[in-house]
Amino acid sequence: MNLPLPPLRIAGVDEAGRGPLAGPVCVAAVVFAPGRTPVNGLDDSKQLSAAKRELLQARIVERALAWKVVFVETDDIDRLNIFQATMLGMRLALQGVAHAADAARIDGNHLPKGLPCAAEAWIDGDARDRSIMAASILAKVARDARMRELHAQYPQYGFDRHKGYASAMHLQALRLHGPCPQHRRSFAPVRDALHAPEQRDLLHAAFGT
Repeated sequence: MNLPLPPLRIAGVDEAGRGPLAGPVCVAAVVFAPGRTPVNGLDDSKQLSAAKRELLQARIVERALAWKVVFVETDDIDRLNIFQATMLGMRLALQGVAHAADAARIDGNHLPKGLPCAAEAWIDGDARDRSIMAASILAKVARDARMRELHAQYPQYGFDRHKGYASAMHLQALRLHGPCPQHRRSFAPVRDALHAPEQRDLLHAAFGT
C-alpha cells in the first residue's frame, strides 16, 4: 500500500531594493506550515502601508516555520552588478531556511544557481503566493529600517524619506553633496554625480551645504 506523500513545505523568496541608487538590496525567505492559513492580510508589500507592513512582519516572524533576511551590501552590488547581487541574496536567504523547506518559489523570471532545493520562478509571485508575499514584506520592512539607520549617518540625502530611490529630492542631494559610501557607483546617476565636481561647487555656492 502506497502511503500519501506529505504536503510540501514551500519557501517563498522575494527582494526589496533592486532599483535604488543607494543602500543594500534585501532578500527574504519564508516557510509556512503546509495547509494552514498563515497570516491574514498578506499582500504584495508595495500594496500595503508602512504601518500594515510592520504589523504583518511581526505576525509572519511569529508564525513561520522558518524565515531568513539577507542584505547584499553596496560594495557587492557594484562588484557583481545588481542582478547577480540579487541572485546571491536569494541563494543565501534560501540556504537559511533550507532545513525547513522542500521546495521554493522565487518571485521573478530567473532562478539563482546553486540552490539547496528544487525551485520555481514565479512572475508576479508577490501577488500570487502567500509565502512570497510574506517574504516581500519582511524584505521591505528590513530594508526600510536599514535606510532609516543610514539616514542617521548621512542625513543630507533624506534616506528616511525616499529610501535611496531616485526621487527629485535624492537627485538634487546627489548633485549638491556628491555620493556617500552607501551610493551604488555602478548606477548611472551616481557615476554622473562623481564626475561633476564643478557643478557641485556651483550648487554649494547657490544653496549652501
